[in-house]
Amino acid sequence: MIKALKEKFLHPDDEFTPIPFWFWNDSLNEEEIRRQIHDFREKGVMGFVIHPRIGIPKNIEYLSDRFMQLVRFAVAEAARLGMKVVLYDEGMYPSGSAHGLVVKKNPEYASKGLSMTEYPLDDIDEIEFPIPNNERIVSILAVEKKSADSFVYESTKKLHAENGKVRFKVPKDGKWSLVVFTLCFSGGTIRGIHFGEDDGEPFAPPSADLLNPDAVAAFIEITHERYYQVLKEYFGNTVIAMFTDEPCILGRNHRKGLIPWTDDFLECFISAGNEETSLPALWWECGGKTEEIRRNYSNAVNLRLEWSYYRQISEWCEKHGIALTGHPEKSDEIGLLKYFHIPGQDIVWRWVAPENNRGIEGEHSTMAKCSSDSARHRGRRRNSNECFGCCGPEGIHWAFSMDDMKWYMDWMFVRGVNLLYPHAFFYSIEGERRFGERPPDVGPNNVWWKYYNFVSDYIKRMCFIMTDSVNQTNVCILCGSSGLPWKAAKHLYQNQMEFNYLETELLLSEKCKIEGGRIKIEKQEYTVAVIEEPDILSDEVKDRLSVFIRQGGKVVVYNDGANKDNMLGFESVSSPEEFIEFIKEHGGYDYSFEPRHPDLRVSHVVKGGCHLYVLTNEGENTINTVLRTRITGRAELWDAWRGAVTEIDPIACGENDMSIEISLPRRESLVVCIDRSEKAVPGVKGFARKVQKQELQLCWSIFDNQRLIKERENSLVSWTEWPGMDAFTGTLIYETSFIQSEKGNCRYLLDLGEVHEIVRLYINGHDAGVRMWKPYVFDITRWMKSGVNTVRAEVTNSMANKISGAKLKSGLIGPVCLVKVYETN
Repeated sequence: MIKALKEKFLHPDDEFTPIPFWFWNDSLNEEEIRRQIHDFREKGVMGFVIHPRIGIPKNIEYLSDRFMQLVRFAVAEAARLGMKVVLYDEGMYPSGSAHGLVVKKNPEYASKGLSMTEYPLDDIDEIEFPIPNNERIVSILAVEKKSADSFVYESTKKLHAENGKVRFKVPKDGKWSLVVFTLCFSGGTIRGIHFGEDDGEPFAPPSADLLNPDAVAAFIEITHERYYQVLKEYFGNTVIAMFTDEPCILGRNHRKGLIPWTDDFLECFISAGNEETSLPALWWECGGKTEEIRRNYSNAVNLRLEWSYYRQISEWCEKHGIALTGHPEKSDEIGLLKYFHIPGQDIVWRWVAPENNRGIEGEHSTMAKCSSDSARHRGRRRNSNECFGCCGPEGIHWAFSMDDMKWYMDWMFVRGVNLLYPHAFFYSIEGERRFGERPPDVGPNNVWWKYYNFVSDYIKRMCFIMTDSVNQTNVCILCGSSGLPWKAAKHLYQNQMEFNYLETELLLSEKCKIEGGRIKIEKQEYTVAVIEEPDILSDEVKDRLSVFIRQGGKVVVYNDGANKDNMLGFESVSSPEEFIEFIKEHGGYDYSFEPRHPDLRVSHVVKGGCHLYVLTNEGENTINTVLRTRITGRAELWDAWRGAVTEIDPIACGENDMSIEISLPRRESLVVCIDRSEKAVPGVKGFARKVQKQELQLCWSIFDNQRLIKERENSLVSWTEWPGMDAFTGTLIYETSFIQSEKGNCRYLLDLGEVHEIVRLYINGHDAGVRMWKPYVFDITRWMKSGVNTVRAEVTNSMANKISGAKLKSGLIGPVCLVKVYETN
């Protein structure tokens, strides 16, 4: 059982490859396209997204014969090499406008919004107001104002215009305004593929009305049908999906003060539970009803977008044998993933990051679970993330490091993401408007490219683990179609208590069953439901939860310290401590960690009959703990980065209780695999470790492509401090030697201390491996010898020094120490 699974883990199929965005951003030609595709393949990258990007010359127009000729060439070459292609549906983004061709086909298809204009009223009977050209009245209301930004909801009156005039007798009490709502063109644009078509530039393509199904049908005809016409024989084999990217209803740089709207949308607004007189609440406060009105409006917009945009494209993709993939505009719009065959999200702008708890706090911290839980509950095998774009620290995006990349990858994998779209591989970095356009290049034009097989193999192994595996949690957090709650989730993360987000809409679906005190949907079963905001629950959902409770299920409201009335009969906790105790008691977890650690993340899945505990360290220090689990059997540690498997003996093992020591350095991950078909044999109760650390006093020779830069250097500093080296990006070679008088019965580690930022180490001419993040510690036991030992360290720094002038620390800084580790029973 475990043998076959382990073989697939060590040598995963190309199905699990990273599929990077490939920015086509320069003058394109077949020879260079072929060269880059082959370069991708050599690094283990077996797929790509063709993404038309700003910088393509105007003689290669979007969807033109020449453009499609180049696309066909790339797809044919991919097919010949056994690679996969995802087509991108726009030029450049956001999706839905076909580079302005939709509006060119019909100007009425331009994006629209709702405008509100206020006319303060005195004691008058009649008022005349102008309606600008290309605008249409949606509603006219008389509103009693409480303040500049609030009104009395109950007093609002509907009015009608005749010949551009409205008659209304102003009541003696109160301060009144006439409010006119008009449908107008938003003036929004998208980012185009040619210079002069970017945000705010004169030729930026107009955005289309995504709430209008006819406009979306035109988009599909112009874009999708064009691709199919040219590539039909590759659909469903080489071409596996169409990527739609954060469709924006109003468009970018739209007219200020508008909200999404379209023709006939007032009916949708009312059907969502509002009234026509609710419209002012979309701008102003009206007391307790404000939040409900706005939530209803948001639901109406999302439902319309689902119906007019995502459903149409999804059906087209399904009919043509490919998947709809991509992501909506916002990080937590889980409801909009309904029609995606490969639901997704994207990490951009370092909204999620290792620092300042950004991985577990705020709306963006939910995006990985947003896609993975949507997939789990809708029976989708894969879910995705477009990752790494503009994620450099402190706004220096070319300073994005492999240290960062590893953290982001682990952040996604442990939350269930199993397909990565790295953003991006640049066709060209010639000129500032190419290398500076949504950087960095995270592939061929960055310093780690020669080592990228490590990255692609790691992605394949982790995506394999998280695909076709069944998540084992009994706890769900209920959510609406957007606005995923994160406060309860934060405490669960910090206490290694796994959960999934479950949309309340799905509780009402035919696929969801409530039986025996369990919520059953697809392959998931929940005995505990967590709620942060009971207001999201409809009467129908409340009825379903009542059945769940009567059967023995648990529903708990986590109020985060607030004293809120709970009239639903649910249980309630108001502090993190109470909440965790409740979940610990009722969550039914078959594992725990002793001690717990706030930076440790866990996902327990079953795959191929084996129990897999995916563990990642999201913090800055080594985590030492013990995994205690009621799942017993033969245990192994799987290291996806190194492609290594180690059999481990538990430190204790009973009939339904096994304990395994875990040591997880920063930026590391491990998979604990337990095969229940074989019995575990308890090992010795831990090891006593004695560590001796000796700082080596070394003299270094430092080379640049065999050119001697420094000789007998005994004081290591950043090479940016050396004259003429502050903007240097590349590799320097550090060579030295030390004497080991006698090789002892211990493990030898070489700790290089501070390094910036990638190092390949050789000991006595033997390759000791590559480290791309701290700690820069190498096990050199097998190559150590008595007498003279030679050291060669090839150190590569950040691209940010060359491209951004960042003057980041570079090179080997140390101190360099020899560490001897003695282990005794």
